[in-house]
Amino acid sequence: MHRRALIGAALAAPALIRAAAAQTRLKWAHVYETNEPYHAQAVWAAEQIRSRTNGRWAIEVFAASALGNEPTINQGLALGTVDMIYTGTAFAGAAFKPIAISNAPYVFRDYEHFLAYRQSDLLRELMAGYERTTSHHPLALTYYGERHVTANRAINRPEDMRGMKLRVPQAPLFLMFTRSVGANATPIAFAEVYLALQQGTVDGQENPLPTIQAKKFYEVQSHIMLTGHITESLLTIVSGSVWRRLNEADKAAFTETLREASDRATRDIRAAELELPAWFEAQGKTVVRPDRAAFRAAALPLHNDANAGAGWTREQYDRLQALGARPG
Repeated sequence: MHRRALIGAALAAPALIRAAAAQTRLKWAHVYETNEPYHAQAVWAAEQIRSRTNGRWAIEVFAASALGNEPTINQGLALGTVDMIYTGTAFAGAAFKPIAISNAPYVFRDYEHFLAYRQSDLLRELMAGYERTTSHHPLALTYYGERHVTANRAINRPEDMRGMKLRVPQAPLFLMFTRSVGANATPIAFAEVYLALQQGTVDGQENPLPTIQAKKFYEVQSHIMLTGHITESLLTIVSGSVWRRLNEADKAAFTETLREASDRATRDIRAAELELPAWFEAQGKTVVRPDRAAFRAAALPLHNDANAGAGWTREQYDRLQALGARPG
C-alpha cells in the first residue's frame, strides 16, 4: 500500500508541477480607486491575459495604494514586491528623466496634441530609453486627464495662487507648475489627500476631474478651477524579470491586451472629463474657467530649465512641440 502510494505520488508530481507552472501569479499595483476606469480596465486585462495565455499567467490587481504609494510601487518593480504597475510619467521620470517630459505644465496644446504624442516615435524612443535604464518594459500610455486645481475660493490668474499651500504628488517635476504660479508645493501621499484637505493642512490640490470625483475631493473643496495645467498620463510597466520570463506568444498577448486596455481607459476618461463640469455644478460646486493663456505664459519659460525639473533635451522638446502642429 505504501509502495503504491509512492508510485501514485510520483506519477502525480509532474501534473502538479505543470499546474503550478500554469498558475504563475503576478501582482499589478496602482494607487487609484476601484471605481476608476484604470482599475476596471486592469481587471479586464488580467482576465484577458489569463484566458489568452491558457491560464499560465494569473494577475491580481491591487488598487488604492494597497501595495504602497507611487514611489514605493516604482521601487517595487526592482525589488520584486510588485510585477506590474500603473504609474504617472513624472514618477517614471525619477529613473529616466526624459520620459517625464509630458508632465511639464502646458507642454501640450490640447488633447489632439497628446494623442499625437501617444502614437509617436518620440514616445517609443523614450520608452526604450526607460527600459535600457531600468530593465523594466513600458507597454502603454493611458490618458489620465487634464489636471485642475481645487480650493475653497476662486482662482482666475496665476497671481491668485501666490503663497497657496498646494498638495502635489511626490515627484519633483510637479514643482515646475507650483514654481510658475508662486504656490507652496506640499507633497502628500495620494491616500492622505482627502484628510489633508478636510483638516486644512493644505489649501488645495490638483487632479483630473474623474479623480476629483472618484476620491471625493469635491466634498471638502468648494471651487474647481479648470486650469488644465498638466495633461497627465499613466505608463503601464511590466517588470524586467517578468518580461524576460514570457515566451514570444505570451509577450504578444500581454502587449496586445494591455494596449487595448489603455485605449479603453483613455476613451472612458476623456468622455468623463468632458461631462464632469456640469456634474460638479449640479452638486453645488463652483466651476471656474480661469485665464489659461496667463497660466501658460507663466509656465513656458520653465519648460527647458533644469533647475525647474526639466530633464529632457531641447531636441526632444522641439520634436514634441512639432507633433500635430498646423503648418504656417
